[in-house]
Amino acid sequence: METLLLKCGEMVLKGLNRNRFEERLLLDLRRRLAPCGKCTIYSGQSAVSVTPACDDFDMDRAFEIVRHVFGLVSVCRSAVCEKDMGTICRVAPEYLRDILMGASTFKVNAKRADKRFPLTSMDIMRELGTVLLNHYPHLRVDVHDPEVVVTVEIRERDAFIHGPALPGAGGLPVGINGRAGLLISGGIDSPVAAYMMARRGLSLRAIHFFSYPYTSPRALQKVQDLLHIVERSAGHIPLTVVPFTRVQEEIREHCPDALSTLILRRCMMRVADKLAWKDGCHALITGESLGQVASQTLFALGITDRVVDMPVFRPLIGMDKTDIVAIARKIGTFETSILPFEDCCTIFTPKHPKTRPRIGEILEAEAKLDLDTLLKEAYEAALAGKYMGDDTAKRPGVSDTFENTPESPDAE
Repeated sequence: METLLLKCGEMVLKGLNRNRFEERLLLDLRRRLAPCGKCTIYSGQSAVSVTPACDDFDMDRAFEIVRHVFGLVSVCRSAVCEKDMGTICRVAPEYLRDILMGASTFKVNAKRADKRFPLTSMDIMRELGTVLLNHYPHLRVDVHDPEVVVTVEIRERDAFIHGPALPGAGGLPVGINGRAGLLISGGIDSPVAAYMMARRGLSLRAIHFFSYPYTSPRALQKVQDLLHIVERSAGHIPLTVVPFTRVQEEIREHCPDALSTLILRRCMMRVADKLAWKDGCHALITGESLGQVASQTLFALGITDRVVDMPVFRPLIGMDKTDIVAIARKIGTFETSILPFEDCCTIFTPKHPKTRPRIGEILEAEAKLDLDTLLKEAYEAALAGKYMGDDTAKRPGVSDTFENTPESPDAE
């Protein structure tokens, strides 16, 4: 019988909390693999086995799914049989036929996790290697640089026989470290930030600021497509769309052009903070990188964070664009991110944004706006699904206010 053999990552080092991490991983696997058919999932000795429980279980689809599940460092398809050397030597040549027929050199590795098994690891390697050479006389043994490594694992309940494993997604099971709100724009950076924080065990809730008609429905579809790609690893990511046209128009009309981007960011963070708290989140995630643009200087980031009450995670903060693009290509978001549909962060961009703003001048500029009313309207419209003048969600409004957080005008 064929099974999937999955190796757990750093969660095996969690001591007394290890069971909680394993339970979360198994819950995630059951949910992800449900469309493939019925299967039995068993965890033991720092590994997980997924065994079909019906004839129509889609093993190919299941294998592709588990490659993207956070918490696993390696995945492979494996034959499973009873822990008997005669059975192992009978099953291995047939199961490994395809990979051995296409190779010229091989070696056998043995992992005897069950120390009660009567043969040593060297005995297993020697005996199975002899059997494989007899079945495939074109092969020769190369213990230093083989084309194929055949592995036999003697585990708690069964023996597993497999060829090379593929790397897993690594990280920690999604949701084990809580929930965070993701500010996603549709560019290259924020989907990468989402992937990186989900890989550290966070469940995500996405927030997108939409300025129709300056930004088109195709720009919104682009964001949804990016989230769908990230969801392969991060699980389901609900999306809240915040209509921000009026906010941006008011900032353009009443605030100094050089400060407009930073004031816009502070408005976004205020709304995102409230939406995140409402969704049970305890942190915000952005795709900002230090010094990448004017609103991401040390001074600007410090002023931006003053308006929120929860931690802001910036996993890309020390990375340059080349680093970020490499990850985007790896996780499959890059080609979608570069589609030419503008988001609200790219409209009304000032020609000469200020890179060393002072909190006093920011507060003075914001005082010209009726922020409480503007942001309350955007928040309520987001909850009601009214981001293009429609009403799709039919959810009631709320009475929360957006009073400015007290700040000292003298602070730098």
